[in-house]
Amino acid sequence: MSNLPDVLKRCNMIYEPKGQAGEYAPLATNPYRGCGHGCAYCYGPLVTKQKRPDFDAGAVLRDRFLERLWRDAQRFQAAGVTGQVMLSFTTDPYHPGDTAPTRETLRILAAHGLGFCTLTKGGTRALRDIDLFRPDRDAFACTLTSMSDTFSEKWERNAASPASRIATLRAFHARGIFTWVSLEPTLDVESSLAIIDATAPFVDLYKVGQANYLKEITRTTDWAGYTQRVIIKLQRLGKAHYIKRDLQKHLPAGYHNPLRVPQYHGERAAA
Repeated sequence: MSNLPDVLKRCNMIYEPKGQAGEYAPLATNPYRGCGHGCAYCYGPLVTKQKRPDFDAGAVLRDRFLERLWRDAQRFQAAGVTGQVMLSFTTDPYHPGDTAPTRETLRILAAHGLGFCTLTKGGTRALRDIDLFRPDRDAFACTLTSMSDTFSEKWERNAASPASRIATLRAFHARGIFTWVSLEPTLDVESSLAIIDATAPFVDLYKVGQANYLKEITRTTDWAGYTQRVIIKLQRLGKAHYIKRDLQKHLPAGYHNPLRVPQYHGERAAA
């Protein structure tokens, strides 16, 4: 992406995420403001400067988003940049409301030579768009914090159930789409380890982080022990993984922990 810095200067809907978000993807876009899943641990309101009740009330399409996205995508195409754009960091592309703009967003990205990845807790709502995903360009990802519906209802009260998210991962995998799971936040060590065991047959990559906005969990969890257990399990299963920066101090010296793993199948290389 040698032309990326120049094209980003002229874009405002497709951007380069920074900090912890930058560990997840080199490019991103956020079609909506707010969400509606009501996750207790969500950092979105801090980023978008919304009061949590307003953020949790539901997702609203950003002003002239699709028009502005089209212009950005044209600029990327003209610059010959064909990387993968992730949806989303400050909202969910498959929130409980009207997600028709998500489908149009994916169409726009694909029409201009860009790949895409969706990260969601929306479960089977994402299946409506499965026909748009291309095995050699795109990826589908879910955030999972537990296998328990009761646990999920406490922390992610309006998100799809863990079973729904897992079924959707299976469906995308069956279509030949690259799948990955975000194990962040880790709210319970045993739950995250159980998620790996349950999903390994149909998940290509795991991205592992800790809980950063929940002081009690952050302070009381044995993060060093968790990191060691999770990498042993992932190595034994032969699964690609990335341990996020907050946990990297617990990795063995020289541990191979690539920031960017190609999130697609097939021979085509990302630009």
